[in-house]
Amino acid sequence: MENPVIIFGANHLGRAAKEIFETNGVVVYGFLDDDKKLHNIELDEVVVLGDTDNDGFLKLIGKKCEAFVAEDDNKLRKGLVQMLQEVRKMQPVNAIHSQSVVSLKATIGHGNFIDYGVYLAPGATMGSHCILNARTTIGVNATLGNFVQVGSGSNINAGVIIEDEVFIGSGVTIVSGVTIGKGARIGAGSVVIAPVKAGETVFGNPAQKIKS
Repeated sequence: MENPVIIFGANHLGRAAKEIFETNGVVVYGFLDDDKKLHNIELDEVVVLGDTDNDGFLKLIGKKCEAFVAEDDNKLRKGLVQMLQEVRKMQPVNAIHSQSVVSLKATIGHGNFIDYGVYLAPGATMGSHCILNARTTIGVNATLGNFVQVGSGSNINAGVIIEDEVFIGSGVTIVSGVTIGKGARIGAGSVVIAPVKAGETVFGNPAQKIKS
């Protein structure tokens, strides 16, 4: 990547993404964040430049700068991605840690965050705008949709299908061949041995539906 990157979100995810880009030799131009208390503050030696809709900086994106969306709230993340696609006619770039392993036989989309020690096996497919935290394993022929979040140390085994907008907590194991429906939530430390329906929340070993 030749152009510098503007990171949307001066938060923990944004700081982690900055570290990833700089480790990979990519210059971070600055942060954009809607918290005005952060504006003009230097964060990890990079300035918070202004709001996420600041036209003076947005006009650089797609020409002189790339963009990365560092929001783990899916509603905010989707809104910023949509803005970049519609206003700037571009896709956010991937932030891939230099000490992660993405198989040459794996396929990934745009705007993904892939942290330290993540492994994507051959045949794994990941959509766009996902967050894979440290030491996550995505097994052979596993499929992740868009806007999926996976917590640190989770193990997604071979052939698992995870649909859009699923949240998976830290230390989760999903056994081979299971399907997790759109928008489902998996509690930290759970072991999932059966399909989870769209919108359900499950927790435990083995994971069981939590009644609302």
